[in-house]
Amino acid sequence: MEDPYKVLGVARDATADQIKTAYRKLARGLHPDLHPDDKQAEDRFKKVSAAYDMLSDPKKKARFDAGEIDASGAEKARTRPRGGAAGAAGAGGFGGFGGFGESAQDIFDELLRRRDKGRAKGWSPFEDAGAAPTAGADAQFSLKITFAEAALGAIKRITLPGGKNLDVKVPAAAKDNSTLRLKGQGNPGRGGGAAGDALIEIKIEPHPFFARQGDDVTITVPVTLAEAIGAAKITVPTIDGKVSVSLPPGANSGTTLRLKGKGAGKEGARGDQLVTLKVMLPDRADDELADFLKKWEARNPYDVRKKEGME
Repeated sequence: MEDPYKVLGVARDATADQIKTAYRKLARGLHPDLHPDDKQAEDRFKKVSAAYDMLSDPKKKARFDAGEIDASGAEKARTRPRGGAAGAAGAGGFGGFGGFGESAQDIFDELLRRRDKGRAKGWSPFEDAGAAPTAGADAQFSLKITFAEAALGAIKRITLPGGKNLDVKVPAAAKDNSTLRLKGQGNPGRGGGAAGDALIEIKIEPHPFFARQGDDVTITVPVTLAEAIGAAKITVPTIDGKVSVSLPPGANSGTTLRLKGKGAGKEGARGDQLVTLKVMLPDRADDELADFLKKWEARNPYDVRKKEGME
């Protein structure tokens, strides 16, 4: 197995924060969701996770730095002092395996028995013999969802480091950059320790015309001059689909209509959709319309800037 420092691209004197930052950057770029059916990316992702599992645990990191274990976490062979196997066992070198009178072969056979038994639990007696259970590291994920999925909630599938697929429930009215914590779905523990958690950062894809204000959904809708003056009925998009809306007489730019229950949130507790009108003139100047408005204004003078206190 590769040197965990080289895998994460950090120096041997890197701080815990520097190690965590390097891991998160690599894990996000190599996540299987971003590289479906890419075996090399998947293998690299597993190596990065294993390296972080080693260096994020102070005890394992210290033992690796001291040369007591290798990059996989397995014990390195040590030169035993002369004086006989019984003396070494009695001195505590293999504490818990029977003490005096037990041969080196008996001790090794016992280690192998514990190794085979422990593999089913995800740990090795060569790594953790005599050590307290250690909780697994948290696993970091980034999950992209649509605007509607964030507003109304959704079930999304992610792939965990070990290849396991997991359905994640995104709550209604989820916020951008918020984090979901899934207990026990992170990296496995050691020596019988609990698994870490899966931390899923929500990333909401921007929408071309919807936005959020808390649980309310906002939208600016253009209307023609005739629609604004004539109290027309227009079609307005919502996250549930298109609806028909009647404009109030004399609607103006900035007039806001409220569509109850068309915002974000769970059914029965949703926000509203706020529709702000924007009166739009034709792209091409129309002489007939201009002449009509001049004659109309001459008969119906009004000063919009004076009304707002600008004159």
